[in-house]
Amino acid sequence: MIGLAGAIALQAQPTGPGLGEVLILPVAIILIFYFLVIRPQQRRQREQEALLKSVDKGDVVVTTGGLHGRVVGATAEVLTLDVGTLKGERMRVKVDRGKIDRRVEAAPREKPKEKARGS
Repeated sequence: MIGLAGAIALQAQPTGPGLGEVLILPVAIILIFYFLVIRPQQRRQREQEALLKSVDKGDVVVTTGGLHGRVVGATAEVLTLDVGTLKGERMRVKVDRGKIDRRVEAAPREKPKEKARGS
């Protein structure tokens, strides 16, 4: 028999941390990582996709390589940029739409004309 002193000693031994205490720190790290890294990156990616879809003729853009130019032609995948003149001839470059980094200046957009009412 253990006796009274042995029984009290067995009950007083500390137990390890519970499952909740063990999971708090990893879950907190994952949440912090999500809100500081993943969400801002997703937002930036959505904004970049919207920019790429909206680039049109007349916009001044900068490519990821640092080339500045005005869009003079646009298809679904390729943009033609006018980058300046050299010896009196216009320099035009074709660039993949996905390589546009930012828009410096948007072309003025025409507003749709309203139909005359009750003339």
